[in-house]
Amino acid sequence: MVLDSLWEEVQNEIAFFAEDAIELSDWLAKHPEVSGEEFQACRRHASFLGKAGYDVETPFLDVPASFYAKKGNGGESKVCLLFEYDALPGVGHGCGHNVSGAMSALAAAGLSRVMERVPGELTLLGTPAEECSGSKVFFAEQGVFDGIDLAMMIHCSDRNSYAGYRSLAMDALEFRFRGRPAHASSEPWSGRNALNGVQLLFHSLDMLRQHVIPEVRIHGVISEGGLAPNIVPEHAAARFYFRAPKRHILNGVVERARKCAAGAAMASETEVEWRNFEFSFDDMLQNRSAEELVEGVFRELGVAVAPCPGASGSTDVGNVSHRCPAVQPKLSIVDEAIPLHTHEFAEATARPGAHRAIVRGAKALAKTALVVLLDDDVRRRIGEDFKKELESMPQ
Repeated sequence: MVLDSLWEEVQNEIAFFAEDAIELSDWLAKHPEVSGEEFQACRRHASFLGKAGYDVETPFLDVPASFYAKKGNGGESKVCLLFEYDALPGVGHGCGHNVSGAMSALAAAGLSRVMERVPGELTLLGTPAEECSGSKVFFAEQGVFDGIDLAMMIHCSDRNSYAGYRSLAMDALEFRFRGRPAHASSEPWSGRNALNGVQLLFHSLDMLRQHVIPEVRIHGVISEGGLAPNIVPEHAAARFYFRAPKRHILNGVVERARKCAAGAAMASETEVEWRNFEFSFDDMLQNRSAEELVEGVFRELGVAVAPCPGASGSTDVGNVSHRCPAVQPKLSIVDEAIPLHTHEFAEATARPGAHRAIVRGAKALAKTALVVLLDDDVRRRIGEDFKKELESMPQ
């Protein structure tokens, strides 16, 4: 009965703020800011939340373009809404973070007026740079998610919606080769070609792909290849993303990749060193109870729920899921298949289907948050699933 009464108020608030949330999303679509530069996006989210009654701190923990707010009466139950709002270089909001951020903002607006009557606390966390170095990794390391009963956000998808999203663990490695310069025409034998080391690394990793499980992903670019054709390259570098369904599997793949790099350096008579150039992402831990709750809410709202297609992509929400129960459902914004990270998907995020998804997604987040905050048994089951997942991980 208490849930029904509060839920009616929340829906009314969502309806009141819906137009502003859609305008927020569309503004971001027209003014995309890449990871680490989402200053306008951060300010606009903070302003929206301020109008909804939140005292917003920005930046949070000295992370540029981040924000933090909370509301509640100090009860033990705790839910965290995550916000993403960064865009992709050259593609804009081809991952739909403008829509995702607006969903969380509208859900927060809907919950604002009832939180003083809910025995718990709602935390709002603006998390920039998901597309590269992932600020959630830092926040997780700082203990921001410790003690949270459920952290969540909704990510866009094309035609399919599902609750149980799975992600790949990912390491971002740069391999930097050092050789010896020489005149490439008059005395090339005096040089040692760092670019040759990079090329051999690519060939080695291409061969490695034959001997890893099908779910592993290895993809990279040459980030430095020399300065001029008439100089044997003294320095060359390549950046790779390595992905696997589980962290322990990825660790083994990366160790083999390092051996490939060492072999490439030996063969080219160069030297090589490597480093992580972005934070490492963990795989997304499943939480059956939380996912079943979200799936039920989706169905109540008329969302057709599809089975999870398996692990795809990588996200710093994975790191959150290793510190507290977390979910990142996918919600459809179009009726046809449109690949993410494309111009076509970026355009779709400003169409009516995305606008409807913002309202529907906000309702899903708000209803899920209310249930978790109010229902002791739901929180217990979610917490037990979280502990089981942690205990089942290889040591």
